[in-house]
Amino acid sequence: MPGQVTVTYFHHSGFMAAVEDTLLIFDYWRGENNNLTGATALSEADLKGYRQVLFFVTHEHPDHYDQVIYDFKHLNYVHYIIAEDMPMEANGDRIAAGDQRTYGGARVTAYGSTDLGVSFYVEVGGLHIFHAGDLNLWHWREESTLRQITQAENLYYAAVQPLIGKPIDVCMFPVDPRMGGMFEAGANHFIMTCKPRVFIPMHWQGRSEVAADFARRCRTKYTEGLALTKPRERAEITFDKNAINIHVYLAAEQREDVLKRRRRTENEDVVQRALDAFETGDPFAESDLPVDHITENQKKAE
Repeated sequence: MPGQVTVTYFHHSGFMAAVEDTLLIFDYWRGENNNLTGATALSEADLKGYRQVLFFVTHEHPDHYDQVIYDFKHLNYVHYIIAEDMPMEANGDRIAAGDQRTYGGARVTAYGSTDLGVSFYVEVGGLHIFHAGDLNLWHWREESTLRQITQAENLYYAAVQPLIGKPIDVCMFPVDPRMGGMFEAGANHFIMTCKPRVFIPMHWQGRSEVAADFARRCRTKYTEGLALTKPRERAEITFDKNAINIHVYLAAEQREDVLKRRRRTENEDVVQRALDAFETGDPFAESDLPVDHITENQKKAE
């Protein structure tokens, strides 16, 4: 279905998504060292012009919950939607996994997590936006026992299962390199099973190269990867029937970064996958798998 969303990155797992006259703000956090100051910080000016502004807090971890969001509670069009298990002092409409609420033209559904709190699925303006919070496959493969890894996998698969088959136009999902080997396993599984149209890595622990590399590698015939790595970097994403148009802007210059402008159509996908298969010899180039199957060392050996 045609539609447009503008996604702005703040810090860590904090994003702002504007769809028509509704503004969604997820897990806003200024950072441990107050990374967001001045023009990069959220301000009342960002909220003006919208019929409603919905703040989401997936859980109470300090890197997802900044009480500065309540500086805007005096605005009558601002609402706070928070996980049911948030501390008592947190204000907002508490929601548990499986619950659904409607705010004007926005329908909010809470799904489970593999950590505290919930993940959020928002239907608004004909689009479907998903913010995972801390939903991820936290397997710590190089440190955990096989039994612990299996438990983590089972917990994760069960949490993701209710989302399979649901349309997801934009997804913000953890890609956390602290886990070491196979740190992107949860993201890969989510892309293969839920097939979001645009996947945006988050929670990458200040390592922007990890986000950029994964966004490049995760592209499939169903999913476009998009890395937003600088405070206030934003993407205007337009969904047509057979195409996705993405324009990325750097806030500091307030100009389009033409190197990050792209248009993706179904016909272009077919041609590109054929070229990729021919150039790399990759037998998986036309598959759904969101990973590179030929390592740099393998390429050198060839």
